[in-house]
Amino acid sequence: MKARSRSSSIPTKRSSRNSVHKPARWTRAAVLRELKGLANPRVRAKMAYFGVDVPKAHGISAPVLHQFAKQIGRDHQLAKQLWTTGIHEARILATLIGESERVTAAEMESWARDFDSWDLVDAACCYLYAQARPAWEKAAAWSRRREEFVKRASFSLIAYLSYKDKAAPDARFARFLEVIEREAHDERNFVKKAVNWALRNIGKRNVRLNREAIRAAERIRLQGSRAARWIAADALRELKSDAVQKRLRRKTA
Repeated sequence: MKARSRSSSIPTKRSSRNSVHKPARWTRAAVLRELKGLANPRVRAKMAYFGVDVPKAHGISAPVLHQFAKQIGRDHQLAKQLWTTGIHEARILATLIGESERVTAAEMESWARDFDSWDLVDAACCYLYAQARPAWEKAAAWSRRREEFVKRASFSLIAYLSYKDKAAPDARFARFLEVIEREAHDERNFVKKAVNWALRNIGKRNVRLNREAIRAAERIRLQGSRAARWIAADALRELKSDAVQKRLRRKTA
């Protein structure tokens, strides 16, 4: 993924066992058989260390899943079938082969109820939802949800929209800075990291939004909670850095 939330990806070493056999037509059953064959016990054993604690998983690294997705190609119907399996890697694969133009608000809501890990949330937001028509609507709605991973999805989605949605006006992101301020008190790890990530990405979009994000971060710092202080300090460190400031000036030159 691009524009990561500073969460580590699960490491892997590629080997011949990770090669994918391509049938004439990919079906749900064929994909599940392939996923089972790609299972790596070492990857599975390390998942919890990286904050991915899910009940049904084979242990397949992100690079291997991406390669598999390229073999399959885009197939939204198959993606929906894979999602219903509840298998972690099948669901991540679904986000990679799904078709953004076919995603509906109802489907996003249905899948969000199943979110159970940061990597699944971020894959869905990056590869499927950021290009979907209901993206902004759901980002706003999910910001008020109590469930940890649904709420993370709100800010993960904004983080990706910040660099993927080239046509969105600054006003849309400025309004979301208010949402970030409102939710900066949330102490849960996967929420506060996503709130911080969204704040930083908005502030790196252009000079005007950089100034507004810095002002928002300074207000967040005054909230006083541990989460707010961390979000603000980390964001300000990056947004005020020479590297970011030089890059933004080059963009406007």
